[in-house]
Amino acid sequence: MITENMKLEKLNRKEALRYLGYSGEQLDDAMEHLIDLCEEKVLASAKPRYVYKVCNIMAIESQNHGIAVDGCHLVLTGESIKKHLKGCDMAVLMAVTLSDSIDRLIRITQVEDMAKAVLVDSLSSVASEQVCDKVEHIIRQAYPDKYQTFRFGIGYGDLPILLQKDFLNALDAPKRIGLNVNASYMLTPTKSVTAIIGLSDNPIEKTARGCQTCNMREQCNIRQKGGHCNG
Repeated sequence: MITENMKLEKLNRKEALRYLGYSGEQLDDAMEHLIDLCEEKVLASAKPRYVYKVCNIMAIESQNHGIAVDGCHLVLTGESIKKHLKGCDMAVLMAVTLSDSIDRLIRITQVEDMAKAVLVDSLSSVASEQVCDKVEHIIRQAYPDKYQTFRFGIGYGDLPILLQKDFLNALDAPKRIGLNVNASYMLTPTKSVTAIIGLSDNPIEKTARGCQTCNMREQCNIRQKGGHCNG
C-alpha cells in the first residue's frame, strides 16, 4: 500500500477551457486575468493525496462471473471490467483526492461569483486528472516491465457504483487520505477519483477511452453538444 501527498505547480488551463466550450479563440485580458486568479486559488487550496495498492487478480466462476482481487476482499463484477483487465495478472487499485479544502473553495466562490465558480470547478477537475496522471507515471516507474491499461473508474460501464465503499475500504482510503463515500455512493470530497489499472506481461491492445473514463464528462460542453474529443 502506497500513500503520498503531492503538490501541483501548474494547471492545464487550456484543457479546462476546452471542456467549457472554448475552441482556441483568443481570450481577452479580462478573461486571462480571471483564469490567472482562479488557477492561483485552486493551486493554493488543493492538497492532493493519493493511495494505491497492487494486487493479484484471478477470474472466478460465480453467478456474476466476477474478478477477485487477491488480498483485498473485493470482487469486481460486470463485463466492462472483465474486458478492461483481460490478459492482466495484476490490478492497481488507486484513489486520489484534492481534499475538502477544494470543496470549500468551490462553495465560497459560488456565493461570491458564479463565473469564477465555473472556472474554479473546471480547473479543480483538471487538477484531479493531473494528479491521476502523475500517479499513473509513478506506477509505471514502479513496474517498468509491465504493460499498463488506462485507469477505469468505479461506476464506469457496468461496474457497479455500489462497489465504491468496499473499494475505499480495501485501500483504507478514509483513514489514509480522508476519502469517503456518501449514501448516494458519491465521493466526498467531490474532487476525487477512484480507478483500477491493469498490469500485464504482454502488450495491451489500445482502445479509445471515451467519455465514460473522463473526469470532466458531467460538465463538458463538447459532450453536451453531442460531440467528443479524442481522449
